[in-house]
Amino acid sequence: MPRTRHTAAFALITVAALTLTACGSGDPAAAPAGAGNAQKVKIPTTDVVSAVRKDEAAARLLPAEVRASGTLDLATSVGTPPGAFYREDGRTLAGADVDFADAVARALGLKLNREVASFDAILPALGSGKYDVGTGNFGVTDERRKTIDFVTYINDGQGFAVRDDSDLKEVTALAQLCGLTVATNAGTTFEATLEANKSVCADAGEKAYDVKTYTDQGALWISLRQGRSDVVMSTINGLRYAVAQQEGLRFLGEFKRLDVGFAFKKGTPLAPAFRAAVNGLKKDGTYDRILKKWGTDESAIDESRISPPEIR
Repeated sequence: MPRTRHTAAFALITVAALTLTACGSGDPAAAPAGAGNAQKVKIPTTDVVSAVRKDEAAARLLPAEVRASGTLDLATSVGTPPGAFYREDGRTLAGADVDFADAVARALGLKLNREVASFDAILPALGSGKYDVGTGNFGVTDERRKTIDFVTYINDGQGFAVRDDSDLKEVTALAQLCGLTVATNAGTTFEATLEANKSVCADAGEKAYDVKTYTDQGALWISLRQGRSDVVMSTINGLRYAVAQQEGLRFLGEFKRLDVGFAFKKGTPLAPAFRAAVNGLKKDGTYDRILKKWGTDESAIDESRISPPEIR
């Protein structure tokens, strides 16, 4: 995904560094308070993976052909910290998703052939057999479980963020968004949730909210900063990280929690080994070290599970 890669190289690894020269238009909506005073993001570099040793019991759960080849094809979606993103060199991947995948691979004695792919392309590609496993903060939903298997490793979910000049204080019901423009990522649970519930505004006698989707995280945040959207719906961890690095923005809190997992083709024989590996990382302390590195301790799960029911 060249466009994603180039944006990441310049802006996404430091969401806060979006100084947005277009804010010089003089339009008050295009220049929220603090728009030109974004803080610089400090990207953690602690090595929490190289000490991981092979978990023989977990590795024995792999299919024989995988043990023989010693490799898996993994697709990862690149966005912003703390999930998966490019460092300043525009080539090196970093983030919690990257660390979790690398740690599980080491525990299973495997090498990952990692390929960057767009978020909305990964799940269909798993079904076609192009990749063995996918990462991209994929929330476990009942709809997705019909065609995809998951092995959970964190708990994240849905939340909202706004500019400081917004009248919104929190969002506990989607009807609070009526009449507003909501920016979110294409092909996500956020887009699906918003589109499936547009009728709440008509039911309340209000103007429907407008949904704008972006495949480019940088463009999504620019739309909010410049007033082309009123609110952003995204991951809880991603929003907390982003607003902490950008003055003039507020996190409105959690809307819905979701388990997040490695994604596989339905019926995969890889799931038991991945679950055992994640649970092994919890026992040896690697799991907690990854969460601490990325400031996502609140996303810890008690144990990894295979395709659990959607959290209601």
